[in-house]
Amino acid sequence: MTDCEILKSFDSSESDQLREAAFLAGEKRMKEAVPNLVKLLGSNNLGVQEAAEYALRQIRGPEVVNALIPLLSSDETPIRNMSMDILREVGKDSIEPLKVLLIGDDPDIRIFMADILGSSEKFEAMQPLSEALLRDPEVNVRYQAAMSLGNLGFPEAASVLNQALSDEEWVQFAVIESLTKIKSESSIMALVKALDRASDLVASMIIEALGEFANVKAVPMLSKKLETASGPLRNKIISSIIKILNEKSLALFFEKDKDVYRGYLLDALQDEDPSVQDAAVLGLKYVGGEDASRAVFQLAQSIDPDLEPERLMLMVNSLVGIGNTATLENALKSNDEHAAKLAVEVLARINSKESVALLTQQFWNKDRNTQRNIIAHLIDISDPDDIPFFEKILIEGTDGDIIKSALYYFVRNRPTPTAESKIKEYLQHKYEDVRLAALEACIAMGGDEIIAYFKSLLNAHDEDNRAMAVNALGNIDLKNNWQSISESLFDDSPLVRMEALKALKAMSPIPPDLLEKIMTRASDPDREVRLTLVEVLGDAHEPKFASLLVKALDDEDDWVVARAVEALGKIGGYDTVPLLVPFLSKENPLVSIKTIEALAQIGGEEAFSAILGVLEAGDPDLQGPAEEALATISEGPGGM
Repeated sequence: MTDCEILKSFDSSESDQLREAAFLAGEKRMKEAVPNLVKLLGSNNLGVQEAAEYALRQIRGPEVVNALIPLLSSDETPIRNMSMDILREVGKDSIEPLKVLLIGDDPDIRIFMADILGSSEKFEAMQPLSEALLRDPEVNVRYQAAMSLGNLGFPEAASVLNQALSDEEWVQFAVIESLTKIKSESSIMALVKALDRASDLVASMIIEALGEFANVKAVPMLSKKLETASGPLRNKIISSIIKILNEKSLALFFEKDKDVYRGYLLDALQDEDPSVQDAAVLGLKYVGGEDASRAVFQLAQSIDPDLEPERLMLMVNSLVGIGNTATLENALKSNDEHAAKLAVEVLARINSKESVALLTQQFWNKDRNTQRNIIAHLIDISDPDDIPFFEKILIEGTDGDIIKSALYYFVRNRPTPTAESKIKEYLQHKYEDVRLAALEACIAMGGDEIIAYFKSLLNAHDEDNRAMAVNALGNIDLKNNWQSISESLFDDSPLVRMEALKALKAMSPIPPDLLEKIMTRASDPDREVRLTLVEVLGDAHEPKFASLLVKALDDEDDWVVARAVEALGKIGGYDTVPLLVPFLSKENPLVSIKTIEALAQIGGEEAFSAILGVLEAGDPDLQGPAEEALATISEGPGGM
């Protein structure tokens, strides 16, 4: 459609024609269509309105700005708002008429102009806005001028905004918000001086703003106000000081008069504002004391860990910084399970000899849940000096979770002969997780006696014991026990045969006679054993195993085939590609997808061509994987 045809279409009464004309005018940036488009903003048809608005945003320029300005005086709010919104985007194209209207007679238009200029991103807009802020008789114009100077964000506006701090309260709100955005160092003193004459609400905003400035120069000025400020304002001052200083500086700042600041911080902890409370919590970490510990602990107890986990952790860290206190000891000794749990968390993080001793002493006085909580922490922070405590648990403990934790402690700490004996007993525990923990502890102990014990279990009646023995011997001393383990490849139990395969895969190099035994499992009657064999060979990433994995491609189980394909992909080699290609058309899509992925890993022209054939075949299950594979080959180191 030509420009003339588009302009002629604006005379139509059909909404579809008007919408198309508006859209095309915008695409072609037709400035001569601007009057028609502005007129269409008043259309009753929403689609026509939107098309006209889109077009005006596309065309932009002084023509659009000048055409929209009269609509700001419209009695129809939607049209006025739409014009405002467009001008916020395109007003920067011609700010001179906007500057003129900013000093006009209509206060509403002056407010609109101040708003639009604030979105212009133009430095030239700063001067008329500054004039409006300092001299306009209408408070709402001054308010908007202040907001717009902040939106522009030019540092040069700070001096004018500083002067406007003496304006009435409504304007002060905007000024402080804008100064917070600009963060000019020159505004710090102006804000502090304004505190003396400000209302409580404005003073609160100023103090928060100084905290946002994060400039250390504000700290001494704010600290001088602490003595004379009212309670709520003093809380805000403390909060801002803490926000400004880093943690190292906070420790030094509070050091000079801890008792005084502790009082301020304890008061701030009672503030209704959670952000003030959190600042006080951080501050109390550095002034310390029993009062501080008690107050922070009480607040922490009121926090829901699911709703406010970060706040709770802030309080825990503060309590850790304060250190061991009677508050923590009393909470641990109390019958309040919630308080005891919190105390355990803090004492474990303090991780001092004193806190560990307190936890071990109180362990036996607590309910099962608290005992579980205590020992879960103790296994990470205890040292060899605590062996008697954990040995007692092995001897007297009845709860599986607690016993398991004690066993894991002995994975890292050498047990006494008594504890060794108990650990071996737990290899026969009724719970599997306890048996596994005991096995780990035995493997960590090692030694001839343990090895002899597990060798004796190789012929045990119970298959779990035989499997456990294979696992242990493989981990403790495979080099000297691989021959015994290899005999387990022919065990009646699939579980034992699998454990033998897993243990023997660590042999390097694998002796020929052992490899021959391992490969007998390729025809194992149990698919899980065959699957384990394929995974063992694949994890080795050894090209010499490729021929062995190729044999697994004939397995009757699709999962075994899929894992063999996957392993061949890891090993690589272009000579493997022809062997894998037939598996692209398997009935089971799992095998086909694994083949596509394997070919992508191998790469090369032949693999690319084969996958391209899959794409052309049009199987919906394979389209996505094939596309990803082709991209992988194309983007790989060697491309095709």
